[in-house]
Amino acid sequence: MNEIIAAGPGLSAWLILAGVLFSVGVYGVLSRRNLIAILCSVELMANAVNINLVAFSRFHGDTLGQAFALFGIALTVAEVGVGLAIVMLVYRQRQGIDIDDLHDLLG
Repeated sequence: MNEIIAAGPGLSAWLILAGVLFSVGVYGVLSRRNLIAILCSVELMANAVNINLVAFSRFHGDTLGQAFALFGIALTVAEVGVGLAIVMLVYRQRQGIDIDDLHDLLG
């Protein structure tokens, strides 16, 4: 199976890239107050997970990780649709999308 792998970046390079993307996403979620920026940061974290799935799939020689990555992308698209709908409703109610203004929605 190892002869199938073409020349290119090794597994560690992909894992480092995914780790950096995930770290940037976590920093964005924890430090931002804008709902759109938080959604973008969550997207970065989801893409880092997909990079890990595809990288391990490629270097182990099976396609199961790539199938999981496609399923993850489909879930991410659905999450973006629901998230943007929530942001639009919050903007209509509050005339802003600052996360600090949503403390009364805690229930």
